Amino acid sequence: MDMTEKTLSEKLIYSGRILDLHVDEIELPDGKKSIREVVEHHGGVCVAALTQNNELLFVRQYRYPYHTVLLELPAGKLEKGEDPLEAGVRELEEECGVKAETVIPMGQIYPTVAYCSEIIHLFVAKGLIKSHQHLDDGEFLSVEKIGINEAVQLVMDGEISDSKTVALVLKTARLLDEGKI
Repeated sequence: MDMTEKTLSEKLIYSGRILDLHVDEIELPDGKKSIREVVEHHGGVCVAALTQNNELLFVRQYRYPYHTVLLELPAGKLEKGEDPLEAGVRELEEECGVKAETVIPMGQIYPTVAYCSEIIHLFVAKGLIKSHQHLDDGEFLSVEKIGINEAVQLVMDGEISDSKTVALVLKTARLLDEGKI
């Protein structure tokens, strides 16, 4: 069965610094018409910076949409056309003040598939070398180390709820257990 939806028209509602919003009229596989509201986003990166002692570097920062401080792995948005690996390396140094000898791609996730085009590219960074933190204007965060087993427990207890962090913590822990990273 072909489940493809055909775009009939697209209307730009908003164009911003980090996202665009459009409303599309589409044709469903059965020929009926419907509407799709879509947030276009250039995507992002998330990095599990792993120390020699199997600790991960986390950042704590206020997330306005939720009006709370969240514990997350270092991450950031891609500039239009930016290479995800380069962005991951950049974000790791900007947020945590470290560089990595090795950066391993860990796939990608689609965090909000129903209405957003964002793709987040996941990486594990090893062989960490102290550098200098370079926070963006208006960016306020603190960095902390958490052992991988404790991080998994925080995910399982619901203390870490950010989707990219949940996915990457669990993937990293699994591959560590299997001796693959």
